[in-house]
Amino acid sequence: MIIVMQPGATKKQLDHLVSRIKKLKLRPWISRGIERTIVGVIGDESVLRTQPLEAFPGVEKVLSILKPYKLVSRDFKKESSVVDIGGVKVGGNKIIVMAGPCSVENKKLLIDIAHKVKKAGATILRGGAFKPRTSPYAFQGLGLKGLKFLAEAREETGLKIVTEIMDVRDMDMILKYADIIQIGARNMQNFNLLREVGKSRKPVLLKRGMANTIKELLMSAEYILAEGNFSVILCERGIRTFEDATRFTLDISAIPVIKSLSHLPVIVDPSHATGKWGLVAPCAKAGIAAGADGLIVEVHPNPEEAFSDGEQSLYPENFALLMKEVGKVAEAVGREI
Repeated sequence: MIIVMQPGATKKQLDHLVSRIKKLKLRPWISRGIERTIVGVIGDESVLRTQPLEAFPGVEKVLSILKPYKLVSRDFKKESSVVDIGGVKVGGNKIIVMAGPCSVENKKLLIDIAHKVKKAGATILRGGAFKPRTSPYAFQGLGLKGLKFLAEAREETGLKIVTEIMDVRDMDMILKYADIIQIGARNMQNFNLLREVGKSRKPVLLKRGMANTIKELLMSAEYILAEGNFSVILCERGIRTFEDATRFTLDISAIPVIKSLSHLPVIVDPSHATGKWGLVAPCAKAGIAAGADGLIVEVHPNPEEAFSDGEQSLYPENFALLMKEVGKVAEAVGREI
């Protein structure tokens, strides 16, 4: 349920309404827009049927939300959300690019990549300290050592860092070093993990699962917002279809669909979606043209020797070229990079 307050509603009137909602054992969430304040009500709304909410001072109207996700929907918040990561804003007019190696391999290599992607225009460094792999024998990441290398790269370059969490037991460690916590495709429906990152208030990058619907992605985001963390960025990274020419199938249509349903920012991962470095640039440009707020791209100076995903990693010089091409697309759709 959504309760829309009148433009001139006072704090006293809002507090009175919120107090009544809490007495009914429901959870109120307040969204302050440019003109109006909206109160979302989470819980068993049937108890509100006997409450004349529109009679409360300051209330303009009461709307029922039929969608299973409440807080992520545009019914709850009409304006598009902007997630602020220490001054780097995802969801505004500027296209934000996250770039770096799939895995953190060593400090020297990571810092070298960080300098090169920053020079090309990236503002966030990506790198996996913990890596979910299909094979238990494949490289699993450096763990804590990798997180420390990421922190050193941030210290030297000023780039914010995004890295993946796989286990709630690593939460304190990740919170200490990361600027953005990534929930990978394989953990999109790890609900205990979603609740924990929701409690953390740290910005979250939530990737769509390889076999999950848009509705399921939004429901996973709802878990995070329901714990009080509204700093969530969604990521379309390709889904599994019958097509085998690419690693996955990049669902370009998901971008405008999500934008119509949710106020959360959306970025695209053309590296994982295609699995082939030669397809990264065209799919990245298509994503921006479709309305994505950013990109996350894998970059490596020697893909042939990369510990993971070398076949989809761009050389730094190719990444620099990509940034120039994406900049032209961004300008064409009224945005900047």
